[in-house]
Amino acid sequence: MSVILHKSETGTYLQTIRIHQHTLFADVAASLGGEDNAPDPHDLYDSSLAACKAITLLMYAKRKDISLTSVDIEITRDNSKEKSGIYRLNVNLQLNGELSVQQRHLLKDIAEKCPIHKLMESVETEIHSSVQ
Repeated sequence: MSVILHKSETGTYLQTIRIHQHTLFADVAASLGGEDNAPDPHDLYDSSLAACKAITLLMYAKRKDISLTSVDIEITRDNSKEKSGIYRLNVNLQLNGELSVQQRHLLKDIAEKCPIHKLMESVETEIHSSVQ
């Protein structure tokens, strides 16, 4: 798997990102000199957590025959301490469907076991860059 990024032909900082057959974009806010034409890299990072939690919950519910119809997630970021190594994501899960209180608690626990959640909290990421 590889991610291919190129500077977009438009915009000061707009980037075009190719992942398999998919195209995404990234930009920065106008206050940082961009045009805010796409999510910024922090937004993309945060959204990977939301997507992983939702998909994990839907897959688990299907396997266990739990009547979860959809998941809505709101993530708010507190990056005020990012420079000192603390990046806080507050996740609000809305579980839709005919669910008991017990099922809701179980699903919350399952959401915290999604691969991206575990990756963000438990690994040391090594990044090796090269220049061509």
